Order: sequence, then C-alpha cells, then structure tokens
Amino acid sequence: MKVLVIGGAGYIGSHVSLELMEAGHSVVVYDNLSSGLRENLFEGERFVEGDIMDPGRLEETLGEGFDGVVHLAAFKAAGESMVEPEKYARNNISGTINILNAMCATGVKRIVFSSSAAVYGEPEYLPVDEKHPTRPENFYGFTKLEIERFLEWYDRLKGVRYSALRYFNAAGYDVRGRVSGLERNPANLLPVIMEVAAGMRGELRIFGDDYETKDGTGVRDYVHVNDLARAHVAALERMARTDESLVVNLGSEAGLSVLEIVEAARRITGRAIPAAIEGRRAGDPARLVASSALAADRLGWKAMHSDVDALVSSSWEVYRR
Repeated sequence: MKVLVIGGAGYIGSHVSLELMEAGHSVVVYDNLSSGLRENLFEGERFVEGDIMDPGRLEETLGEGFDGVVHLAAFKAAGESMVEPEKYARNNISGTINILNAMCATGVKRIVFSSSAAVYGEPEYLPVDEKHPTRPENFYGFTKLEIERFLEWYDRLKGVRYSALRYFNAAGYDVRGRVSGLERNPANLLPVIMEVAAGMRGELRIFGDDYETKDGTGVRDYVHVNDLARAHVAALERMARTDESLVVNLGSEAGLSVLEIVEAARRITGRAIPAAIEGRRAGDPARLVASSALAADRLGWKAMHSDVDALVSSSWEVYRR
C-alpha cells in the first residue's frame, strides 16, 4: 500500500514510517516540522513539508493517490491543553476535519488515528477496556474523543474506514537504534528522566509519593514505541482486508510505578538521577493499566518490547549519544 504518514517526522511517526517500510509499504511523510525533525526522515520515504491547517496542500498531496493515511499530527500536552484550549481545538479538531475532507475529495478511504487513553479520564475499574466510560479530564483528551466521534460519522456517511488506537504511555526508542531525533520539550516521564541522566536538566520532579500503590508513586501502563508502530501497520492491513473500522486500546497490560522506572534508569545509566518529591497533580489517578485483549483478538497484537529494561535501555542508547 501507499501510505501518507501525517506527522511522520515526529517521535512516534518516525517509528511508524520505519515499520511500514519494513512491511513492504510505500511511505510519504507529511509534516510541518513544528515538532518533527529532519533527522527522523529515512531513505526510501518521500517528504512533503505541509501543515494540516492547509486544506489545499493536504488535498494536493492526497490527490497523488494513496491507499491509506496515518494521522499523528495532534498536539498532545495535557497540561498545556487546559491553558490554551483554542490551540488544541484548532489543530487537533479542525486539522483532523481538514484531513478527512481532503480524503473524501480524493477518494482515500482508510485512516489510522493515534488516539489516547486520555479519553477515559479517571478509571472506574482496572484494567481499562474499550467499554470503559469515556469522560476525559483534560481538553487534550476531549479533542481525541471528539475526533473519534467525527471518524464514526465519516465512516457512516462517507465510507471512510478508521482505526482509532488508544495509546497508553508511549515510551522507548527503536530497539535497533535507527531513530535518533530527541523529542523537543518532552513532558512524559521517561524522556524527562533521560534528560536528567544526560545532564540536560537538573532534577526529576515526582508528583506524589502517597498513593495507594506498592511504593507510593503513580503506576502507569507503558508501551514501547516499536510495539505501537507494529499496531499501526496491523490496523492498516486489517482495514484493507476486512473493510471494517476499529477502536482499540494499546497497552502492555502491566503497570510500572514512577520509582520503578527511576531505579531502573539509575541502574542502566549508572547516573544518580536526583529527584524531588512534590505534591500530587490534580486529576492524576493512582493506577492506570490497560486491557489489550481486543488488540490481541482483532490485530493479533501484543506488546513485545515493553518491559522496563527495554524501555529504559533503548531510550538511553539515544540520549547518551
């Protein structure tokens, strides 16, 4: 298949592009390089510099003829979304509508969308499955859920099949060392730990050590980015085979606490990684762990590289350079 990877120069997008090419698909990367990096572009793919807020550029590019789209161009900082909702509404929601309209105009009928576990909000039970109520607690999660609703309507009215992949916590770097571009201004735990280990920032801030967990720190479900990339390929190929849409969780089904990751990072990097304990952040649950049973059933997918050592060591290989 010929696939347009929107946001393909970014952290997850670069891994997805590599996985698509490994599976024999032709890749064109569409990215405005606001957070994506040229060093995340690879031999064998074509690059189009463009923005999802430019409907004409989208339609012109999709008009070249594609079998599918992978959409990874949403803003993703939950905290920022609560301060600048207009930025997230414009890019995430309006930008996705531009993509869908360009697809309809050019006859492209398949899209894989990077959704998020943020659509669920505070967990009512664990592990969280796809039947869990969707009550996002930040505007970022709200935009992801609204996009899923738009996808459902475009499926019903325009025949655009979609796979909405609800990521839990993406982490790690390519286990074969092919991706070297560091995320800009990361907010997620593991890259922040890596920046402290590499001397790029002074210390790690841990928000809360009094949760009802084994060591008092928050527990999350971390999934290796290589595992995520495989799921995108599987979802695209499944749509081509079945002509069916899908909403599915992607998680490791195993929780790791903040301190477990910090201790693993200290052991693997050999660095002290100073950390300061601060108060809990509003809206942070004690534990959030996925059920990925549906992904196993529909995509034949399970996490293969999402143990703590693989997550930390693959990240450190990139940061220590």
